[in-house]
Formats: sequence, structure tokens, C-alpha cells
Amino acid sequence: MNGGTVMIKNYLNETDFTSYEDMKENLRITCPDDFNFAFDVMDRWANEQPAKRAMIWCDDHGTRIDYSFSDLKRLTDKTANALVSLGIARGDVVMFMLKQRVEAWTCMLAMHKIGAICIPATHQLTKKDIEYRCNAAGVKMVITVDDPELVAYVQESLPQCPSVKTYAVVGRSIPDGAVDLRSSIEKASEAFQRPQGDDRNRASDPMLIYFSSGTTGMPKMVLHNYTYPLAHIVTAHFWHQVKDGDISLTMSDSGWGKFAWGKLYGQWFCGATVVAYDSERFHPVKLLELMQELQINVFCAPPTIYRFLIKEDMAKYNFSSLRHASVAGEPLNPEVVYQFEKFTGVAPAEAYGQTETTVLVGNFKGMPIKVGSVGKPSPLYNVDIVDENGKTCPPREVGSIVIRGVYDHHPIGLFCEYYRDSQATEDACKGNMYNTGDTAWYDEDGYIWFEGRNDDVIKCSGYRIGPYEVESAVLTHPAALECAVTAVPHPTRGQVVKATIVLVKGVEPSEALKKEIQEHVKHITAPYKYPRVIEFVDELPKTISGKIRRVEIREHDKKKQ
Repeated sequence: MNGGTVMIKNYLNETDFTSYEDMKENLRITCPDDFNFAFDVMDRWANEQPAKRAMIWCDDHGTRIDYSFSDLKRLTDKTANALVSLGIARGDVVMFMLKQRVEAWTCMLAMHKIGAICIPATHQLTKKDIEYRCNAAGVKMVITVDDPELVAYVQESLPQCPSVKTYAVVGRSIPDGAVDLRSSIEKASEAFQRPQGDDRNRASDPMLIYFSSGTTGMPKMVLHNYTYPLAHIVTAHFWHQVKDGDISLTMSDSGWGKFAWGKLYGQWFCGATVVAYDSERFHPVKLLELMQELQINVFCAPPTIYRFLIKEDMAKYNFSSLRHASVAGEPLNPEVVYQFEKFTGVAPAEAYGQTETTVLVGNFKGMPIKVGSVGKPSPLYNVDIVDENGKTCPPREVGSIVIRGVYDHHPIGLFCEYYRDSQATEDACKGNMYNTGDTAWYDEDGYIWFEGRNDDVIKCSGYRIGPYEVESAVLTHPAALECAVTAVPHPTRGQVVKATIVLVKGVEPSEALKKEIQEHVKHITAPYKYPRVIEFVDELPKTISGKIRRVEIREHDKKKQ
């Protein structure tokens, strides 16, 4: 039995099942009352197999650095001591924007050890985004890379963020008033003892917050506790099909939920080597070269990346090491699946989940893949597709994806609550069901086919974009009177953001004004959210109560295609 299997069996009743049905019926996860991934998994690896490789850090300039589990334990303990010396204690909230620097991993694990609550965030946030997040969550410390634009946004936002006591920077250029985090880590002790007694964390304690996409308002705070990593055993072992010693590459920035899904918890439960690809800008050829050079065994990426890859000359690369590929975030065009399989011999396995969950539905180990289907329900959740009355839909009928019985037995992996928003939590969990807000249908074999989203969220190049944030940014332009943001199809990106705008009286529409608004939005909110398509109209479609009917805009656009 290999080390990864031994590690998983500490918490899982069985690692191999005879069929999907056997797994769905019989899989059980055991969670100790004081489970802490950083101590119980990472440090255990370091103690039992100290030289075992945990990470390959690489960039586009040829840098390749191996980190063993003992290396990461040493760095994590030093980081924990450094953070404590900077005033961080159990229950404090720390937000970091660290791209794929090694500190993204070591800071996160160090916060788990301290008992602090971490908020991973994208480095593409602007002043407005940072202010909102710091004040909403009561952030005590912000950590970023030394990117000049990001540093400027943080410095501009801090006077409006009274809860923030410390700003730390990772890199060579440390701005005035900021802490040089690497210097603090270097000076810190390598010995960090696990808290005991009342200071010891409980599995039910808050551990991690991700900000949602803000589809009906500003982004909500999705809170997970210390049980959350355990649910990613299913993500990695049964969906990604990671094995001990595998080299695993998931394409995700550290600020996204996919980072936890594919570059951290489950992979290290299984004893894999995680690839930290710190690329400043995505380039498909460089990615293909890296996959060949590192002999990647397990690969996961959003659909957009697959679309870019198959446009390159994939026949010139050696994919003999690749054993499994997966995709999530949005439906992947079947033709892309066929083309990728043609060159690699591996068909990407789809799955479905949310920031609020781990994998809810997937093409798991041992299941025949139906191209286009997201698979079958995870054994961790009582997933169903229901009509407006909460009754299970018959095959082929579209309904809402829900998790039943969330108050009877809270599943491991399901978020605890929307932090500081009890009403939003209650609204999402009515009738003893968590409603995902997404729709799908079953086929006669029990496979689930994703249909669409109820909440207008936009998926562009793997990013989740809430219309409210973009609309708010557009409306800060003096020429914009009203705005509705929707998605329009795009052959490469899947969807792109469209802004339908009513101009203020006296302003005439023009191509120049479109470009001006696009540039304006890029500076107000994260650049990836800007509307690539803009249409000026005299009025927006609305309900009797005055609410914008985005569905009518989408239907109108569909007719024009």
C-alpha cells in the first residue's frame, strides 16, 4: 500500500470501490474533532517521509525549484511564527493576493496552524474591490506581491479600511509603511508548536473565506471550516484520480476556489507533487512545453485553456506521461474533448461544483464518460434536481440543483454560512435544501447535464463574474445612466461580458465612447470583468416593479445570432 493510500485511509473507510454505485452508497469520511490539515496531513508527511517531493515551483523563465514536505513544514512554521509576531492570532482575518508565489501555500497553511481565517484573493482586485472585502470581513492583515499597480491600489484603500492593522509585501520592492514578509519569515523560528487545550482548533471552527461572484448584490463571503479539506479527498482521488507520486498541474491562480480544489488539499492527501506555475501571462505553447518537460500525470484546467491548447500543433508534443485530465467551471464543447483526446489519448472528465461546495457532481473513477455530461452525484452530498415545489424532476426535465437534508446532517464540504449574512444563508437553504441557483436535468442512466444558471452569473475564460459588480463599475462613468450586464457566446472564451447601456441625456453613442467606458471599467474593477461587447439602447426591459429583465436581453441577443 503506497503512502498516499495510507494517508487517505486515516480518514476514509475505503479507497477503492467496485463501482460508482458502491462508492455512492458506502463511502464514509471520518473527521477528528480537532482536525487540522496543516498539522495532520502536511506535518505528518514531513515527519514520515521528509524527503518526499511536495511541489515543483516554476515560471516562464526556466526556473524550477523542488520543495519537499519537510521544506514546506519548515517554511510554514517560520511563516506562522512571523505572522504571530506581526499580531495575528486565532480568529483574526487575513487576506492575501500572492499569485502563485510559494508564500501563497505557506501563508495559507500557517494561518491554519495559528487558527486565523484566511481569504485568498485575486491579484486583479482594484481599490474598490479591496475596500469592500476588507470592510465586509473585518480584515486585520493584507499580504500582496510587490506588483506596483496592486500595491498602489492597496495603499489607496487602506485609509478607508480601519480594521486593517498590517500590510505585508512579498518581493524585492517593499513600499513605505509595509512589512517585508520574506525578511520577517527568514528571521522567525523554525519551531511552531501545535496549540493545546482551549487554544486548539475545533473542526467546526472557521478556517477559510472565499468571496462569491455577487450576482444579486455585492459578493457574499463563503465560509468554510476545518472539515473542508477532507471533502477534497473525493475531488482528488475519485475525480482527478490522483495517485501517490503523481505530478499534478491544475491551472488556477491562488485567489480562486479552484486553487483549493486542485493545488492544495486533495492532491497532498494523495501524496502527489503539486506544480506551482507562476506565469505572468498565459501562453498555450509555454504550457504545452511545460507539460512535456515536467511529464505531467494529472491535468485540470477551465474550458478556455483547452480551447487554446487544441489550436496549437499538439502533435509535436509528447503526452505519454498524461494519465488523466479534468475540466470544470463551465460546459466543455464536445469537439474540444475529441480533439484533446486525439492528441493525448485522454478525454477530459467534467465535474460540477461551487465555491460553496466541493465536487457536487462528477465523472468519477470507474464511470463511463458521457461527453457533455457533468457526471453523477458525489457520495458526500444528497444531490437532487427539483421543480419549483421541491419535488424530484423526472428524466429530461430541467430543474434546480439542490442538496437535500442540509439541516438534518450538514455534509462535509458544504459551506457553513454566508459570513455575516444570516439572511442570505437562510434564503439559500430553505426547505432543508441548499439551492445552488443552477439548473440541470437527469438522463435515464442517472447522468446529469448542466443547463444554465438562475442567477445571471457569467463564466468567461474560467472566471465567475457577477453582473452587479460590472454594472456598478459602468455606472461610475458620467455618460452612463442605466446598465444591464449579461453574457454573450464567444468561440474561445465560452462567454464574454456584454453591457447594455442607456446614456445620459445629451450624450451621443459612438465607438470612441464604447472604448472609453471599457477602459474606465478596467480601472474601477478587476480588468477581466470589463465588457468586451457594449450596446447602447434607449431603455432597458423591466418588470412592473422596475427590475431589469436580463433574460429578455439574452433572448434578444440569441435571436440575432
